[in-house]
Amino acid sequence: MKVGIASDHRGYRLKERVKKYLKRKKIEFIDYGTDSGVSVDYNDYALKVCNAINSGEVTNGILICGTGIGMSIMANKINGIMCAKVDNSRESRLAKEHNNANVISFGSDLLFFEAKDIIDAYLNSSFLGDEKYVRRIKKIVKQENIGSKKGKNE
Repeated sequence: MKVGIASDHRGYRLKERVKKYLKRKKIEFIDYGTDSGVSVDYNDYALKVCNAINSGEVTNGILICGTGIGMSIMANKINGIMCAKVDNSRESRLAKEHNNANVISFGSDLLFFEAKDIIDAYLNSSFLGDEKYVRRIKKIVKQENIGSKKGKNE
């Protein structure tokens, strides 16, 4: 497992703490930025992580912005990405177990121990693969493919 991590300026400080935590846990990661608290557009950094997942450079992604919402919206515009905006470890675990989310996003106002719990729950979970979950994901992918074809024709 190799994790891609990125943040905007509001998530920068929490991202830096998360990176130290991942190092301590010996979890391989790539930091896709940002590299400071100077204002940036979250879109650019979400895109970097999602492209890295689609290219196989990393297997999972962690995105941090002010609320986690903007990063999640951007990530979910990319074919092949299933991003869940999560607020706690239960949601994080279920995002992987039920939806096979390859990216999670959360807000920068979380306390560090909450972020650690979310990350641990996500990285230590696996897709359950139950028939109902597979069926639901196939419906999402089908819609994603319809949407991408529609966009090419317009």
